[in-house]
Amino acid sequence: MNADIGSVLVANRGEIARRVFRSCRELGIATVAVHSDADAGAAHVREADAAVRLPGDAPGETYLRAGLLVAAALAAGADAVHPGYGFLSESAEFARAVEAAGLVWIGPPPDAVAAMGSKTRAKKLMAAAGVPLFAALDPAAVTDADLPVLVKAAAGGGGRGMRVVRELSQLEGELAAAQAEAAAAFGDGEVFVEPYAEGARHIEVQVLADAHGTVWTLGERDCSVQRRHQKVIEETPAPGLSGEVRAALYEAAARAARTIGYTGAGTVEFLVGRDGRPRFLEMNTRLQVEHPVTECVTGLDLVAWQIRVAEGAALPPEPPGPRGHAIEVRLYAEDPARGWRPQPGPLHRLDVPGVDVEFGVAPGREAGLRLDAGVTGGEEIGVHYDPMLAKLIAWAPTRAEAVRRLAHALRRTRLHGPPTNRELLIRVLRHPDFAAGRLDTGFLERHAADLGLLPTSGGEPAADPDRADPSERATDQTESRDPVTVRGEPDGPTTDRAKPGNPTADHAEPHDPTADHAKPDGPTTDHAEPRNPTTVRGEPDGPTTDRAEPGDPTADRASVPAPRARGAGAGPQGGAPAPGGSGGGFLELAALAAALADAAGRTARAATDGRPVAARLGAWRSLPSQPQLKTYRGEPDGHPYEVRYRWERQGPAPEGLPGTTVVSAAPERVVLDVGGVRRTFDVAVYGDQVYVDSALGSAALTALPRFADPRQQTVPGSLRAPMPGTVVRTAGFGAGDRVEAGQPLLWLEAMKMEHVITAPVTGTLTELTAGVGRQVELGAVLAVVKEESGP
Repeated sequence: MNADIGSVLVANRGEIARRVFRSCRELGIATVAVHSDADAGAAHVREADAAVRLPGDAPGETYLRAGLLVAAALAAGADAVHPGYGFLSESAEFARAVEAAGLVWIGPPPDAVAAMGSKTRAKKLMAAAGVPLFAALDPAAVTDADLPVLVKAAAGGGGRGMRVVRELSQLEGELAAAQAEAAAAFGDGEVFVEPYAEGARHIEVQVLADAHGTVWTLGERDCSVQRRHQKVIEETPAPGLSGEVRAALYEAAARAARTIGYTGAGTVEFLVGRDGRPRFLEMNTRLQVEHPVTECVTGLDLVAWQIRVAEGAALPPEPPGPRGHAIEVRLYAEDPARGWRPQPGPLHRLDVPGVDVEFGVAPGREAGLRLDAGVTGGEEIGVHYDPMLAKLIAWAPTRAEAVRRLAHALRRTRLHGPPTNRELLIRVLRHPDFAAGRLDTGFLERHAADLGLLPTSGGEPAADPDRADPSERATDQTESRDPVTVRGEPDGPTTDRAKPGNPTADHAEPHDPTADHAKPDGPTTDHAEPRNPTTVRGEPDGPTTDRAEPGDPTADRASVPAPRARGAGAGPQGGAPAPGGSGGGFLELAALAAALADAAGRTARAATDGRPVAARLGAWRSLPSQPQLKTYRGEPDGHPYEVRYRWERQGPAPEGLPGTTVVSAAPERVVLDVGGVRRTFDVAVYGDQVYVDSALGSAALTALPRFADPRQQTVPGSLRAPMPGTVVRTAGFGAGDRVEAGQPLLWLEAMKMEHVITAPVTGTLTELTAGVGRQVELGAVLAVVKEESGP
């Protein structure tokens, strides 16, 4: 078929829609976006030449309705539809509906999509074609000798509908859970069981084929670092892979594509066991999330080639050879220390310095940095969709350089909003086993302790109570620290940003968000007048003492987190210690910087509004002041960080942080001398949230009132929603029923993941307020369990 495409509707959202738009613009093709009501202000909608509303918020009301998408394409006058990935990208029915409407489907033939649409049917097809694979197991016949096994959804992907079973007694329950999740995610509850390969690597091969018989294999990608069976870090080429294994992978991938008459871009996925033998997993009949690493080493624009192939173009006889190494990380709004729990909320800022290209290739550059972001600062991260914020990709002549560049870029990224996996990614990239290429799908579980995580019985890393939840040990931790807290004087100046011309204003970065005039959702230092101590929290995946690049001030530190106690090292909450044991942990320093920036803002406001200035940073004083106190609490772990300093002759002097002095302080930037090393801290404030960034790490903090709001008090035994979401099912208990500690009560779905809510204690269920279908907000009471009294 020969076609001339002039306008493309992308039946998707976020970063993949923006990625396709980039290639369309370069090919001179007009773009059409679709959007749910929740996405009305999203970046992909703003960038498109035209946009069509899909009424509703949830995917089932919008992006998963084939008829609605086809109607949108026709209404906008589009010639073709690009499905992106996820949603309906692997729906043969959608592909057929697009073609039946007279539109060009930018993807493989519907019959090829159908052939691979069910993993059970695909395995039978591949077995007949001689592609090596695991044999499926009959769930009713599984024995202890077969364990561990993997329960896997026959449809869809993205890690949903998958469960690792290590105990035979758990198989029945995990089958039911996987079926329910698969039905909710893909509309198909079929699952199958196969052996779970311990220590295997997840390797995939990128294929690109045309309708004239040419099939390219464009190298392999290692996707072994995963959480919840979902990829987190991907790279090409796969480190340490022998030429023999690589050739076997390419031959099997090409055979799979030819067997089903494939055209366009696709990916054939394999597990490579400890024996070096590749076994077929599945074929994704679409573009992959991780396709940028292949583009960075081949120089090919895969989206542009998808469009050309859909128009009927032929591929050259041979593909270009790979150059160098590329590696990608996925930035998620999630809390790795709490079972990877999604974290919706406002994203104030996402700024990656040094990016060379966005959503495309950079011809001729042997090294660089690429950003594919689905969101921009000022957007809300909602509960309806996947929590991925962006992909960051580095490429270089060698793997070591690409890894170093990527870790450095992540450290310098300004990410102000919900908790993310950024710090975990940095730790992984700087881990010695990762550097050595010792990778398999159990990487996170095996190195859980190094990474601030603990393995669970189900094989998923979970919270380490000694590292990730210091709020539960606040007494011990507080006793190990000298308090560091800040209280302003009753008639002291309020906190606000420095005005143009203010002597403290010249410390702001040119691109710092607080350097501009205040905006409705922009950062400010406009806290209330000082009255009660406030509290600030630091991210659970906060700075570590991990290894850094040459020239990085943290380069001489170990690659694993250390304890949080000040002066004793660094951990997810403690941050990096000062050289020689001086100063405090990173978060104590961050809290001090936040307090000094707050005071500088109040001083600047007082200087410009004519009110008396009680104290000026750096101003001369004849006598020391009383201690200034402020308390910060880390987000989301809840640990308090107090700051105490005095106004002295030379300026503010911190207490409880020996060896730390203040060099300068402005509303957006504070410079401290820590043990003889000068450290710069950039501070941004958004309402009661404070973000502190430095070369040592980043901290997220929240200012809270001194006394708890009585309206927020709840009945003992209350189960609160850990995130906004929808109740998708319950265990069938009612008020008055006895429940056991750890027994599931209901299931909450948020950001495409299902989360079980369990009874915290053994006792009586006195209240169950959440029914199936109910949408709940963060912190809403779902149920109340009254604990049984002892004997």
